[in-house]
Amino acid sequence: EDGRMVHDMYLFEVKKPSESKGRWDDYKLLATVPGDQAFQPLADSRCPLVKK
Repeated sequence: EDGRMVHDMYLFEVKKPSESKGRWDDYKLLATVPGDQAFQPLADSRCPLVKK
């Protein structure tokens, strides 16, 4: 609608070597922030370019 790509954001923690079970098993997912909470609506923006 407004051209923005609103998507979920993720918070990861790097695993300790002892927690890793494979070659690419490096991160532990701690939280998922829904896109509508991760990005503010354009109507709430203070950017002068958005107001045009």
